[in-house]
Amino acid sequence: MAKKYFELDNLSVGYGKSILIRDICFGIEKGEIVTLIGPNGAGKSTILKSITRHLETMGGHVFFDDSNLHDISYKELSKKMAVVLTDRLKPELMTCHDIVATGRYPYTGKLGILSHEDEDKVDSALSAVHALELGGRDFNAISDGQKQRILLARAICQEPSVIVLDEPTSFLDIRYKLELLSILRKMAKENAITIIMTLHEIDLAQKISDKIVCVSGNHITNYGTPEEIFKKEVIKELYNIDNGFYDPVFGSIELAAPDGDKPEVFVISSGGTGIKVFRNLQKNNIPFAAGILYKNDIDYELAQLLSCKVITEKPFSKISDETMNIAVDTVKECDKVIYAGVEVGDSNEKIKDLLSLARSENKLEDLTK
Repeated sequence: MAKKYFELDNLSVGYGKSILIRDICFGIEKGEIVTLIGPNGAGKSTILKSITRHLETMGGHVFFDDSNLHDISYKELSKKMAVVLTDRLKPELMTCHDIVATGRYPYTGKLGILSHEDEDKVDSALSAVHALELGGRDFNAISDGQKQRILLARAICQEPSVIVLDEPTSFLDIRYKLELLSILRKMAKENAITIIMTLHEIDLAQKISDKIVCVSGNHITNYGTPEEIFKKEVIKELYNIDNGFYDPVFGSIELAAPDGDKPEVFVISSGGTGIKVFRNLQKNNIPFAAGILYKNDIDYELAQLLSCKVITEKPFSKISDETMNIAVDTVKECDKVIYAGVEVGDSNEKIKDLLSLARSENKLEDLTK
């Protein structure tokens, strides 16, 4: 008996007689958004195809609302679960309205004739994805992004309790990525629809998901909340990153720091004023130092990834003589000092002395003027 609304119990998946991933175990609550992430070819799509019965499972069990998935008839399953996979549909002579209407077939008779209520639900589903104007158009004549919205409308039209999507944001520009994910979030939180999907955009996965499943090799490496999963070392290991970083604070992928251990530029900033400067120096492969930064400053998070030297002080403490001496030596070591702006108060008033030193040595570039 399942403890969760949707549960994978020691599931093994693969193709033919070859098992790709073994002992998959995780549970999903009703109304949760769960996203599978991992490198290409890791088996994310294979898991989705197995839990939707597009592939035979090779061991273990899938429980769905206290029933074994394989004990549910296909007709009953089609009422409970909607599936949007990456396979590209190429139907002949079907309008977008016709495609969405196929979502009502589990509820119609053998002839597939839609009632007035069914037609209203088709229009409602098209409206939910902002695609009413596409209803009369040939499905094959619209863009890939529009097709993705129509396929989501078809899934909505089924009135399922679970929607499974494989890379739903593929082929979408940023506007429609955000729109589609906003629709999914609304469905999950307002209608208690469970969403299980794969995403390549891990920054979006971090922001929308309740739970994350990390798929790599022949097993699940991690399962938990975004706060538990999106850490530098977890993402680095999952994707075998050796040429950059994942920044969990900004939810972004960063290229490797500039080459060189000796800084050519010293950036003085705080509160986000240095971020643009850090990125520009990185683009131009100029090694730089950053400081004096408190460790709870947002600039510190990025500086520790991109700079070759970060001069720090404890939060809410006055800048110590020791820290100041390091900063002074760095000013003298560098060819240029870029001042991006700092709110100066009692605790960090020594920043003024650093700026005076840089000015006296004719090294200061003041971006605040």
